Amino acid sequence: MAEQRILADPGVDGDKPDAAVVRDALGVGVAVGLSGFAFGVTSAGSGLTLVQTCLLSLLVFTGASQFALVGALAAGGSPFTAAAGAFFLGARNAFYGLRLSEVLRLTRAVRPFAAQWVIDETAAVALAQPTRRGARIGFAATGLSLYVLWNLTTLLGALGAEAIGDTDAWGLDAAGPAVFLALLAPMVKSATERAVAGLAVVLGLGLLPVLPAGVPVLVAALAAPVVLWAQGRRVRGSVR
Repeated sequence: MAEQRILADPGVDGDKPDAAVVRDALGVGVAVGLSGFAFGVTSAGSGLTLVQTCLLSLLVFTGASQFALVGALAAGGSPFTAAAGAFFLGARNAFYGLRLSEVLRLTRAVRPFAAQWVIDETAAVALAQPTRRGARIGFAATGLSLYVLWNLTTLLGALGAEAIGDTDAWGLDAAGPAVFLALLAPMVKSATERAVAGLAVVLGLGLLPVLPAGVPVLVAALAAPVVLWAQGRRVRGSVR
């Protein structure tokens, strides 16, 4: 019903006040935006310069892909494999964009700018609202707060990493993977998602000693089609 209200009546105010939508959006933006500090530290520790680190957050702006990229580089992977892994992780945002385009119904002039903010958090907040007005407010408030704070903390993290020197000596090399898992864990809910995650871990860790750095991440991406194929075959077998 909420989705029907969004699509059918974009001009009607919902039951949820605008202030409540903004409050929820800022809560998400601040909570996740602080993780940019860990990215700044991890990126600087992997050998990227301050400018390169900040440009990644400004232009890429999708945490999981950014952590995957610098993590692969830190492990000695080639720029190609690091970028490929980041690309596959970021591809999910295209599917968010397809769904959000139906809900937000933004003008053509605004869409290219809004596309930069199509990520997990903005999609979650926008799609949780009962009306199109609320979805637009949630998307804008989440995107703006998260973008500003993520880039600010990225800068501070990179500057801090340069100041303390060897990040491995402080154990900060583990900050990136820890934050990555923290972002990923809440998304793994169904049995299918858990199976995909489990198989991806097995593939990634199992192939780590025998393949070049960055390549196991690409191979682990095969976990999703393998699990879906097995699930479809099981369903067809039960129907027979």
